[in-house]
Amino acid sequence: MSRIKSRDTKPEMVVRRVLHAAGFRYRLHSRDLPGKPDVVFRKRRKAIFVHGCFWHQHELETCLDGRRPKSNTDYWNEKLNRNVERDRRNVELLQAGGWDVLVVWECDIKNAEKLDARLRSFLTDAPPR
Repeated sequence: MSRIKSRDTKPEMVVRRVLHAAGFRYRLHSRDLPGKPDVVFRKRRKAIFVHGCFWHQHELETCLDGRRPKSNTDYWNEKLNRNVERDRRNVELLQAGGWDVLVVWECDIKNAEKLDARLRSFLTDAPPR
């Protein structure tokens, strides 16, 4: 697990490319914010987390990457439950501080048009196209 990256992951890079192509400029991994959001827009007070479906336990029924391992279940249940609880707590802390938070799941990056529309909608407060 020491080789699992927490920054500059493929899903994060895809989101950053879409944002940059749309003309948005941002900061990365602000250490002064709870959870160190992957992408931060300080003036807009908006933060984006890009979550891997497995590590952050995406519960969407169509997402097969969020399934838990069938072996060593005690270890994995404890670890993954901690991750989910930490994510929930970080989002709550940010929202309590007046931040809008968007979570983009790893499986969301497969449809670039939907991702672009979702990010634009979140950042411009306009209804989605």
